[in-house]
Amino acid sequence: MKSLKFVAVLASLVAILGLLAACSPAQQAAVQQAAPTAAAAAKAVAPTVAAAAAAKTGDMYIPVISKGFQHQFWQAVKQGSEKAAKDLGVRITFEGPESESQVDKQIEMLQAAIDKKPAAICFAALDSKAAIPLLEKAKAANIPVIGFDSGVDSDIVKTTAATDNIAAAAAAADKMAALIGNEGEIAVIVHDQTSRTGIDRRDGFVNRIKEKYPNIKIVDIQYGGGDQLKSTDLAKAILQARPNLKGFFGANEGSIIGVLNAVKELKKEGKVVVIGYDSGKQQIDAIKAGTEAGAITQDPIGIGYKCVEAAVKAVKGETLPKTIDTGFHWYDKTNIDSDQIKPLLYN
Repeated sequence: MKSLKFVAVLASLVAILGLLAACSPAQQAAVQQAAPTAAAAAKAVAPTVAAAAAAKTGDMYIPVISKGFQHQFWQAVKQGSEKAAKDLGVRITFEGPESESQVDKQIEMLQAAIDKKPAAICFAALDSKAAIPLLEKAKAANIPVIGFDSGVDSDIVKTTAATDNIAAAAAAADKMAALIGNEGEIAVIVHDQTSRTGIDRRDGFVNRIKEKYPNIKIVDIQYGGGDQLKSTDLAKAILQARPNLKGFFGANEGSIIGVLNAVKELKKEGKVVVIGYDSGKQQIDAIKAGTEAGAITQDPIGIGYKCVEAAVKAVKGETLPKTIDTGFHWYDKTNIDSDQIKPLLYN
């Protein structure tokens, strides 16, 4: 209806111009008095028509800001985000800092995204508290924010598409306990202690051990920033300081690669039970070779897809659950090539 009204107004303006050419000077003056009113009407209707046309073409822009770019996990999340964008007819960008320790750089990315006035934002926070002031700014600008992978300690986010990391890490703890005979010394390397994933994976694993396995002692917890080189150095130091260590848990891809490197360099393969998180070629090869007992896999493609899907629903005003559980699975050499697990792994 609005587009028809716009066409009608334009037709009126054309008619007015025709009359001006054909009328006497007195008649032209009368017609000119009417012209501004018609022009103003056209000007008022035009933006509405343009907005309707933009909405019809589905030109909805949603920036997706991840915690990093250095691991294949984030490439898999990106793949899921792009698939959702294609399926839903929206436009996205996907970016993240080079390292998961670069909180300031991620905050700059979030600020730049808000400045572009997008329809919504998907955000995986490196620091669940540091981002809150900018999330409040997004809320004030009526830009819905969807969390993914790592939540935010705020009710500003409409929902978070993520693995239940507490439950997943607890499952890893149960596997560790069974594999070391429910007793002995173990250690943990986590990617950080500021993101929701880092906190939840650490606490999920540690608390399960403390609650259920009194004869297992966690002798060290270190934070490698998701960097495999730093995690390697930390793991080597722990292994050298704790010659009786029976188990080692790495809480993300970079952490577990560091543990595997340390175990290999110190010739501890087969002597320490290693359990990881996520996948990647080095971890997959280690599980197939028996160097690593097994790992928890998420569904990174599903995480990417669900966050963009939820963002579109938020823009449309649909009600969303507080969290969207994207699931997790334990895998080892017995099921790594199964139809259930294989699609969830990435190289």
